Amino acid sequence: MKRIALIAVALVAGFMAANAQKFALVDMEYVLKNIPAYEMANEQLNQVSQRWQREVDELKKEADTMYKNYQADMVFLTDDQKKKKEAEITEKEKEAQQLQYKYFGPQGELFKKRQSLIKPIQDDIYNACKKVCEERGFQMIMDRASSQSIIFASPRIDVSNEVLEKMGYK
Repeated sequence: MKRIALIAVALVAGFMAANAQKFALVDMEYVLKNIPAYEMANEQLNQVSQRWQREVDELKKEADTMYKNYQADMVFLTDDQKKKKEAEITEKEKEAQQLQYKYFGPQGELFKKRQSLIKPIQDDIYNACKKVCEERGFQMIMDRASSQSIIFASPRIDVSNEVLEKMGYK
């Protein structure tokens, strides 16, 4: 009876080992660095972002200049003139804030531009990962670059180069 129980346990353990899930890792930073279109998209985003930031900074600078002029002239102004100048300064500051939100807000122009440039590249990477996963029989592919919980992983399970090959890069 003990033998049958031992054999049954050994068979169950063997069956579980045979059905073990297979995992792989991909280093997204490495993959993205090896895609020229990603580097060009990032450069384009940086240029647009800097241009927009200069526009916002110019408006803020105008508001600051208006405020400094107001402070210098305040003793010579009537109450009505003071209120008018304060309203103009407040309007200029508000305009700068609105422009900043328009460009850099959560659904702003920079977000939309990033979506249009980066999303197709991310989709290509996803599809390449999916192909590698299906071909090699992996249950899951995890991002090595963003997972802080991975202390060590065998280089044999890193499929970053295979993903790049599926995308047509060497």
